[in-house]
Amino acid sequence: MDIRRALPADLPAVAAIYAREAREGHATFDLEPRPMELWEERLAASGPRDHFLVAEHEGAVAGYATSSPFRPKPAYSHTRETTVYVAPGHQGRGVGRRLYDALLARLTDDGVHLVVAAVALPNDASLALHRACGFEEVGVMREVGRKHDRWIDVAWMQRVVG
Repeated sequence: MDIRRALPADLPAVAAIYAREAREGHATFDLEPRPMELWEERLAASGPRDHFLVAEHEGAVAGYATSSPFRPKPAYSHTRETTVYVAPGHQGRGVGRRLYDALLARLTDDGVHLVVAAVALPNDASLALHRACGFEEVGVMREVGRKHDRWIDVAWMQRVVG
């Protein structure tokens, strides 16, 4: 498995992973897939500490990870929010861990102090991944989202990296 910076050719696979979760899952609170233009904008983001990585396995995108600003205020500049999505059929094979290890190393090199992640509940696999990567749970927002005719809680996780 190769962890590398995302390329334009990866975007259809990344979009498909996310679209499935938007339509069928609850890891994202999007209800519809994102248009390709948004993925292109994400790929083009070149701000400090912006990362968009993919895991490639046997020529296919097995997952992706991103970092983005936590909030648009200057005092938050050393805090990044991360996301990791793993394609169906690749879960439980270390893809998420490899993506996170690479992403966290880059963020540490960038001088980031704190990394945060939101995990929609229930999601035992994502909570376990975050804990294995050194994140700790710092709170749960109850019934903060509504999807598939039910209220969804979100656990906030954080890790100090620098």
